[in-house]
Amino acid sequence: MLQVTDQFGYVIVVGGMSGVLNLVLGGMVGGARHKAKVPYPFMYATEADCKADKAKYIFNCYQRAHQNFLENYAMFLFALGTGGIEHPVAAAVAGSFWLVGRLLYALQYQRGDPSKRNSGIAWVHHVGMLALLGMSLKTGVSLVMGV
Repeated sequence: MLQVTDQFGYVIVVGGMSGVLNLVLGGMVGGARHKAKVPYPFMYATEADCKADKAKYIFNCYQRAHQNFLENYAMFLFALGTGGIEHPVAAAVAGSFWLVGRLLYALQYQRGDPSKRNSGIAWVHHVGMLALLGMSLKTGVSLVMGV
């Protein structure tokens, strides 16, 4: 039988904060969409529109930053939850690294120069994800081996 300790609450808090970050990034996309006047249901402004209007190019950067978050979100939540079963505190710390890195990544992407999206310490999201994947795999192996 699987049991979690009270420390698993840290994992739940980090998971909840990831939902908040998702909402914040989505709201930022909405603001950029309004400012650039990109109508729904279009996901992105066209290349021609971006060349004619910098606000549309910036909107695309906001949209792409959020889309990249969403592309990684399922893997993050899975690794956080499964790694947190056996290593709740370490998973919460690694998850926090991922969150901070993803926020910095988005903020830098939104500046309009995608090549600088991992500048500074934004790359720390990779460290967080690798640590979570390691904990997740270790938890799985421990369960299979009965350790």
